[in-house]
Amino acid sequence: MGRMPDAVVIGSGPNGLVAANLLADRGWSVTVLEAQPTLGGAVRTDTDVHDGFRHDTFSAFYPLAAASQTISSLRLEDHGLRWVHAPAVLGNPLPDGRWAMLHRDRHDTAAGLDTLSPGDGAAWLKLCDQWDGFGPALLSALLTPFPPIRGGLRTAVSLPRHAGLAGLRLPLTPVRRLAADRFSGEGARLLLAGNALHADFSPDDAGSGIFGLIMAMLGQTVGFPVPQGGAGELTQALARRLESLGGSVVTGTEVAAVVVRDGRAVGVRTKTGDQIGAARAVLADVSAPALYGGLVAWEDLPSRTRWGMRRFRWDPSTVKVDWALSTPVPWDSAPPIAPGTVHVTHSVAELSTFASQMKGHTIPSHPLLLMGQMTTVDASRSAAGTESLWAYTHVPQDTHSDAGGDGIRGVWDHSDLERFADRMQARVERFAPDFASRIMARRVLGPRELQRSDANLHGGAINGGTAGLGQELVLRPVPGLGRAETPVRGLYLASASAHPGGGVHGAPGANAARAALAHARVRRWIPWR
Repeated sequence: MGRMPDAVVIGSGPNGLVAANLLADRGWSVTVLEAQPTLGGAVRTDTDVHDGFRHDTFSAFYPLAAASQTISSLRLEDHGLRWVHAPAVLGNPLPDGRWAMLHRDRHDTAAGLDTLSPGDGAAWLKLCDQWDGFGPALLSALLTPFPPIRGGLRTAVSLPRHAGLAGLRLPLTPVRRLAADRFSGEGARLLLAGNALHADFSPDDAGSGIFGLIMAMLGQTVGFPVPQGGAGELTQALARRLESLGGSVVTGTEVAAVVVRDGRAVGVRTKTGDQIGAARAVLADVSAPALYGGLVAWEDLPSRTRWGMRRFRWDPSTVKVDWALSTPVPWDSAPPIAPGTVHVTHSVAELSTFASQMKGHTIPSHPLLLMGQMTTVDASRSAAGTESLWAYTHVPQDTHSDAGGDGIRGVWDHSDLERFADRMQARVERFAPDFASRIMARRVLGPRELQRSDANLHGGAINGGTAGLGQELVLRPVPGLGRAETPVRGLYLASASAHPGGGVHGAPGANAARAALAHARVRRWIPWR
């Protein structure tokens, strides 16, 4: 591999590649090591479902990337990335045949909500106006290293100024309460609650309200864009940019251990026994459990880290179904404008039941579906007149029972997956009765398949650990950290297990790169460190 690089980055997910790019921008030589034969972690595209169809293997829509100053600062458009948008951002079909719709223009959203429940349109616009006042500061606080002093202070000042004294409670308000206090109709409530459940919140959990609000407002400010040609194009643009700066990415190279000498990370050892030194830093885009007690032996870590990791909690598992359809989804009552993202759930009460079953280690009887109509968004995904479609939902990491009565055991073998995929498909068919007749091919990816393709997706968890407040901010991934620095000097956690958590925004990678650069400056002036 030539001379020793300044930094070794373990993992080529978006956080690893963002970190590598930021280091390369500062003149560091960087080598990225990826265990899989292809780049990208959970940002990849494949053609395995059916000839002529491109499916995003994992993540697909990227509002957080569009809002991220880190991602925008990389100018990935100069390296081939093109963002595209669906005609409408998001839709949720309602039992009466109408749709709750989120549009990029807030006034269009409000007009639609007002037809569902008079008065909700004005209430929506009032919420949007309040967001304008405190939202940018809040996003800045969330996507910068902890503690977010500047963004935090701006948020503390702007919340009561624009949302009243009650705004100070907003970060802890459950989404069910937030929605019920402001809206009379189920449509507006579902837009907030459905977006909140993109993470592992219940509608009654503290913190769910602010997360649902963030996602809904991002839909109206930056949209839910996708990379033209597939999610993998975002990865390829990051890789091309890195290589243009002299960095390198090596695939099919699994790291077995971080080499620690005198309390400092000095390189890595691969599964094949090769040692690759790092002159300045090692950045790990791996889950916290894979790093602490895995790549780094417990004897190289303080006892408090072992104590903290015993309390680490994963987010739920995931089951994802991909379909190749001969036509667009044949909705029984089609939405007025086609959305790229679709939530399939009947009510906030149903969402609460879904979340309660999950917390009770029970496979949900009526799972919330998050769907992507990808050809609707990006015509390059499949031939004109067809649809590249997916849906995913969450299931417990540890299953005790099946609320659906189908005897699904939660071992997620072929039998479990097919039966649960049928349950998910039945949810779609409730609103699109002719759906099955349009299916050309179906693929089901369960917890095993997801983890096999990306080790960070442990048991099908997609957020690097729960988003619950007990494992956020200074508590992420374990109490007392909250930053990219680890107990090992020169080693930085650059994955979604670090603050601020899951989502393709690059913040954990950026935080790790900034920490490595800052510590390198200190070492330069204090050489005995």
